[in-house]
Amino acid sequence: MSTIPSGLVKWPAPAKLNLFLHITARRDDGYHELQTIFQLLDVGDELAFEITAEPDIERVTDVPGVPAESDLVVRAAALLQAHTGVNTGARIHIDKHLPMGGGLGGGSSDAATTLVALNQLWGCGLGVDALAALGKSLGADVPVFVRGETAWAEGIGEKLTAIALPQQWFVVLRPDVEISTPALFASPELTRDCPRIKIRDFLASGGENVFEPLVRKQYPEVDKAMKWLDKFSPSCLTGTGSCIFSAVADKAQAARILAQLPAGLTGFAARGVNRSPLLEMG
Repeated sequence: MSTIPSGLVKWPAPAKLNLFLHITARRDDGYHELQTIFQLLDVGDELAFEITAEPDIERVTDVPGVPAESDLVVRAAALLQAHTGVNTGARIHIDKHLPMGGGLGGGSSDAATTLVALNQLWGCGLGVDALAALGKSLGADVPVFVRGETAWAEGIGEKLTAIALPQQWFVVLRPDVEISTPALFASPELTRDCPRIKIRDFLASGGENVFEPLVRKQYPEVDKAMKWLDKFSPSCLTGTGSCIFSAVADKAQAARILAQLPAGLTGFAARGVNRSPLLEMG
């Protein structure tokens, strides 16, 4: 059941998958150079906004474990407000569908939707490049959701090239485990020298997620889930996890797999899209 009051416009915040994830170098500032494909999905969170005369920003919905002041949604609204000098505020409703910390980009997508929606509702008039730049200061994954297209990504994830991929169906599973992303990035076992590839190389022979061996070694729940999903279709880790996914033939096959989920696993079916539903709002 939706937590958003009836009568409010719902703004979509779609999920993403990393179809592969290579790290090609470690920069002097501590960040990592990477290559990946951000595949947008047709499922995600939903947000709604009530514009207020007072400049206060209020997150109406409680998000367990995430204080309002540190929530990317609240920070995105405050950042846009400060950048543009808007003197009105907002009450923000969030209908969470995506698991937090799963590698699906939920927090980043919510932040991007907040920037795009309030830019319009507050009448800020910023273009997509300016919004993406603001988003980058909140997190490396935010710009792809602002731009709203499935994309080849380089740099720290902010150098984006839109690509059109077949609208593949996926099964996405969430093992019941919390993964520490900073610990994975700090691991001496992490591969940081992948050869750079081009888009055509991935399309011809694919790629891998360099975090997958570490996650499978350190988190047996993920390894067990991947072995189970491999029985139906080769599984992959998205981002630093904990969610895993497999490409499947169609929605019906996804439903058959999900009907057999063992205890300790939750999941959903989703279709890849090349254009975010957020771009249709206006």
